[in-house]
Amino acid sequence: MLQDTVRQFAQSSLAPKIETLDHEEGFNRESFYKMGELGLLGIIVPEEDGGTGMDAVAATITMEEMGAVDASTTLSYLAHTILCVNQIAKNGTPEQKKKYLPKLISGEHLGGMGMSEPGAGSDALGMKTKAQRSGDQYVINGSKTWITNGPNGDVFYVYAKTGEGKRDVSTFLIERGMPGFSTGKKFSKMGMRASPTGELVFADCRISAAQRVGEEGSSIKMMMRNLDIERITISGISLGIARASIEVATRYAKERSQFGKPIGAFQQIQERLAEASAWYEACRCLTYDAAKMWDMGMMVGKEASMMAAKAKLQSAQMATKVALDAIQILGGYGYTREFPVERYMRDAKLMEIGAGTNEIQRVIIARQMLGEAADA
Repeated sequence: MLQDTVRQFAQSSLAPKIETLDHEEGFNRESFYKMGELGLLGIIVPEEDGGTGMDAVAATITMEEMGAVDASTTLSYLAHTILCVNQIAKNGTPEQKKKYLPKLISGEHLGGMGMSEPGAGSDALGMKTKAQRSGDQYVINGSKTWITNGPNGDVFYVYAKTGEGKRDVSTFLIERGMPGFSTGKKFSKMGMRASPTGELVFADCRISAAQRVGEEGSSIKMMMRNLDIERITISGISLGIARASIEVATRYAKERSQFGKPIGAFQQIQERLAEASAWYEACRCLTYDAAKMWDMGMMVGKEASMMAAKAKLQSAQMATKVALDAIQILGGYGYTREFPVERYMRDAKLMEIGAGTNEIQRVIIARQMLGEAADA
């Protein structure tokens, strides 16, 4: 029922706008109000906190169905729902939940998360942004970059150093308009062009100590745990892109004729379609298996990180290859904006970079397999 609901929503609210928004680098802000009405913005938030009370499988289904139509808005949805709303629901105080969750879950406010920095992307623990305690306040200085929803978000779940140690990281809830906090330039991107990305800038940003989430210096475990569920659910976007690419390419192979017969009759076309379909199904099984294991509490510690990394690694590179093959099958048409496969390819490539690059996913998997030998 959830799958049908989201599929209908994607076709009615996302599909009519995405081509224009992709071209103009716009943002489908209105869709978030509708998502709020459908209960999608609090999909894994407990009912007692105003959410829908569903799980990682449900969130991944939502990502796949929306991602098959509009990966850009789906990426913004992920940043809002998984990286901000879910984190507040999991780790916030009752007061913080009461203050922020209602407007985020309804869609009135847009959320995001601030972790990556200009000099600390894959090395998240190398972040330089600092929050200095000053009485009952903190003074934050530094910047975050590559922040999804950064240019137009209202609430951000931000990580900052609160000590000299590499693991002395704390979390803070930052609102647009707070003194000393501003958003920097909006980036113009190759893909995911309808998902605004930008910088968060802190220049003597003074906030109340009540804005801190959890104990000071205790955010590393929370941060890593959230990266795992992000990697599982973002794999759903890759699945959606791949599925859409396969559907367009298959339909075209049936309709397009060359040398007196449909191009689908040629073995090279058949090979590309067969490989794409098989790889998509394999990644789908891997991703939903990871999501189910997460929901059953079977994924903890390093094992969770490895399973999430496997799902993201394979789904991301699969989506890029499948979209590229769809372009090849469509030939010259695939390279134009007459068909959406060129957009699918541009969007898919981000999946190999965001939420931890494919290279980092391979390191995570190898370290879990090899143990100390991996670092020898």
